[in-house]
Parts: sequence; structure tokens; C-alpha cells
Amino acid sequence: MSVWQLVAVGLVMLLGLVGVLLPGVPGQAIVWAAVLWWALTDMTPAAWGVLIGATGLILLNQALKPLLPPRRPGESGAPRRTLMIGGVAGIVGFFVVPVVGGVLGYVGAIFGAERLRLGSRGAAWTSGRSVMRATGYAVLVELFCCLLVAGAWLGAVLWG
Repeated sequence: MSVWQLVAVGLVMLLGLVGVLLPGVPGQAIVWAAVLWWALTDMTPAAWGVLIGATGLILLNQALKPLLPPRRPGESGAPRRTLMIGGVAGIVGFFVVPVVGGVLGYVGAIFGAERLRLGSRGAAWTSGRSVMRATGYAVLVELFCCLLVAGAWLGAVLWG
């Protein structure tokens, strides 16, 4: 696979990661399709292993989705910008501090955005909990699943 194709697969995967944060965009399907495109073009055992792992992880996430609270962004009282800031920080955090940074970046950025918006620590903590209950857990689990797939792909490309 050429470098330009790898860059294109990476950009499609990034589009899928951002799509997880937007309602109505099938972010997981886009990430999975990028891995499928790469695996069908690369045809190595590592590529097929990543595709099989990605398929299993995304199917597991879809099976567990009904157990998570539904996304209701209007109930949290926080602006949509707060979730977008949290999502972008989660994506960046995942690659800066592998795996753990995704969760820390997401939750920390939501708290930080609410702290700036509301002014006090107590109000930000209360609002952050409300945001996590209304939409945060569902978005965080879906985003983390897609980040694991993207991380596996990146690891296979760099070391495989």
C-alpha cells in the first residue's frame, strides 16, 4: 500500500472518529470501513488480524449499546461545544498518553470547558456529571472503541 493510500485511510479513520461525536453520523462504520479498505489492499496477516479484532470490538460495542444510557444532549444543559471539546481532547489524549489518555482527555476537557463556562469548581463538577449522564458515557464508550481500532491500525502500520 502506498503512502498516499495510508494517509487517505488515516484521514477516513479520523473522519469516523469525529463522526462519533456528531449525532446521525455512523462513526463506527466509517472507522471499520477504513480498516476494511486497508486490509483488502494490504493483504498481510497483521492487516487481517486488525480487521478481525476491529470487527469483534465494534460488534461487541453495538451489542452493549442498549445497556448504556441513551444520548440526550438537551437534558444536560451544557452547550454542544462542551461535548465537541471533550471528544477532540479524548482523541488527542489517546495518542499522547496511549489508551488511558482518551478517557482522561475526554472527561477532563468536559470538566475544564464547564469550569470556564460556569466559573466555579462546584458548578462545573455538577454540570460535568450531568453531561456524562446525559450523553457522555455513550459517546465515551463508542469513541474509546473507535480509538482502540485506530490505535491498532496505527500500530500495525508502524510496526507491522
